Amino acid sequence: MNPCSPNRRGKFNEEIVPRAENRILKSQVRLFRNREQIPTPDTLNMHSIIVGTAGHIDHGKSALVRALTGIDPDRLPEEKRRGITIDLGFADLEIGDLHIGFVDVPGHERFVKNMLAGAHGVDVVALVIAADEGVMPQTREHFDICRLLGVQTGLVVITKTDLVEEELIPLVRAEAQELVAGSFLEGAPMLTVSAKTGAGLDELKNSLQELAGQVPARSSDSVSRLPVDRAFTMKGFGAIVTGTLVTGEITEGAELQLFPTLTRVRARGLQVHGTTVRQAKAGQRTALNLGGVDTTMIERGMVLAPVGRLRATQIIDVHLSVLPNAARALRSRARVRLHLHGAEVLARIQVLTDGGQLAPGDSGLVQLRLEAPVMTVAGERFIIRSYSPSQTAAGGLVLDPFAVKHRGRDLAQIRQRLERLMVANSAERVSLFVESSENHGQRFADLAARTGWNDATLSQTLIQAKQSGAVVDCEGVFVSSETFQLLKQAAVDEVTEQHQREPLARGAARETLRERRFAHTPPEVFRAVLLALEREGALVSERDVVRTHSHRVELSAADAEMRDRLAQVYEQADLEPPSLDEAMDAAQVSSPQKNHGRKVLQLLIEGQTLIRVQGEFFFHRKALDKLVARLKEFGDQHEPGRTIDVATFKDLAGVSRKYAIPLLEFLDRERITRREGDHRAILK
Repeated sequence: MNPCSPNRRGKFNEEIVPRAENRILKSQVRLFRNREQIPTPDTLNMHSIIVGTAGHIDHGKSALVRALTGIDPDRLPEEKRRGITIDLGFADLEIGDLHIGFVDVPGHERFVKNMLAGAHGVDVVALVIAADEGVMPQTREHFDICRLLGVQTGLVVITKTDLVEEELIPLVRAEAQELVAGSFLEGAPMLTVSAKTGAGLDELKNSLQELAGQVPARSSDSVSRLPVDRAFTMKGFGAIVTGTLVTGEITEGAELQLFPTLTRVRARGLQVHGTTVRQAKAGQRTALNLGGVDTTMIERGMVLAPVGRLRATQIIDVHLSVLPNAARALRSRARVRLHLHGAEVLARIQVLTDGGQLAPGDSGLVQLRLEAPVMTVAGERFIIRSYSPSQTAAGGLVLDPFAVKHRGRDLAQIRQRLERLMVANSAERVSLFVESSENHGQRFADLAARTGWNDATLSQTLIQAKQSGAVVDCEGVFVSSETFQLLKQAAVDEVTEQHQREPLARGAARETLRERRFAHTPPEVFRAVLLALEREGALVSERDVVRTHSHRVELSAADAEMRDRLAQVYEQADLEPPSLDEAMDAAQVSSPQKNHGRKVLQLLIEGQTLIRVQGEFFFHRKALDKLVARLKEFGDQHEPGRTIDVATFKDLAGVSRKYAIPLLEFLDRERITRREGDHRAILK
């Protein structure tokens, strides 16, 4: 794949660079072919950092990298012909126990998107300024991009000093100091070098060594994520991808997923900084030989991660900072270009702050609605460029990668939650994600995809969130304590209302309660709510019915008399019970009272005085008990077969076939008999 070709999702209108011939660095070919090469422990334990160049076109970035490493980062024939960097270039340098991976980015304004692909994952930025030109437009834009991406360490390198008089150097230095004033580069080393003569290169190497000690170690809290910045095919091996492993580890043979397409691949081979390895670690430039995918299916900006661990998204809530020198304000509904770990995706902005716009120099909360899916996690940084003309306008921080479209009337509450997310610690962040899911809750996998954390980190964070009382674990579904209390109150309210509506009912049917108040709630949460209420003594579950602890069915004298009359009707009917209407008539229940009579009848059913055998066939318990006793006696008399047919059963029970078949099927269900062809075996 030509990494400079237009992204099919982004539809870029940039010059298409001809496909590079399949000429790869000799070290890359050697590494994948010499699969038995194992690095020494010293090599594996070397401190590694990624240094990215930044600056205007033709300010000597590639020449500087070549002078430091002896490797020409310009690899494309078009780059050789035109003498400019078009796509990303890579080189390596070892200084003592320090390994430096250089990412050389293009300086031409038409290739800023390629520069952005290399800027993600950089530990140290080398802002390159040519002594013969000073600060230029792309110097400023590249510097702005580094600031917006949160780069915290770097230095300024004034190059091409051999082309100017010594007196001009202080002027360039002063201009550079003015540019970086108030930024992370204020007070940083500012060195003068000449790639042509070698002047200042030793001092530059020493400064890089010192800065490497200031670079914080990569967090070990997250799962592996490798944004792809280059993909190509190697004869005999197939697809090769390269990128900076921003988090986690990748082991040879690991099963991975390519996001956002979800293509499953296998890491058949690994190389790190020019060495074949069994495992790559966060912060290392890594090349992978992938099985299970064709190079044509891979695009720059895709991300490799463990299978099923992360998810793609198209709506994200972010905090956005607009550059003071941005051409125009960012307004709601504006179409922009989102640059995220090498991917470029078109998006619409929804400004969440009052006024519906962010002026140059402003910061605020924004929702981005993407036209194509991307893979991102909370805490990741990105760049926004205007749609046309394409210019860097803003940068920001992902707050919630799985947001939903916000309604205007909820904006105040949404802003409050997002502002809390900006300053939240790990446990608070998880609690806020759970809180925003309301009664839907969040499963472990949902939170893992949102945060990108590994199992150990997420489990420990959830323990802290539960101990703080902010989160409740409902059989693996997490809801906020506030939501859990609301759901408990909703359950109590529904059962109480049921008692008021139906005072003769034992309580609310469990499934009816779930459908009325928990229709959009996972079943695990419903069960946890009922269990908590039972433990507190607020509700009692009895079979399929839920009632309040204090509820008792109390019949009036008239209802008690009606109940006794109905029970007597069924008891006298023995094994030939009447229909419901017949029973009501026999019990002298008038037509206006028949609905009420059915509720009284239900009490007999719930109390097991009457047993529903089939449909509206209700039998008195005493009649059924006597039938079972006669049947058992019949079985004892017909050992060892203990069988009975329908005709014999009719005679034994003294009923017609109308009642015999439902009774036999009931006895089968109760495991008193077992059907064997045309007969029943009477079980002991």
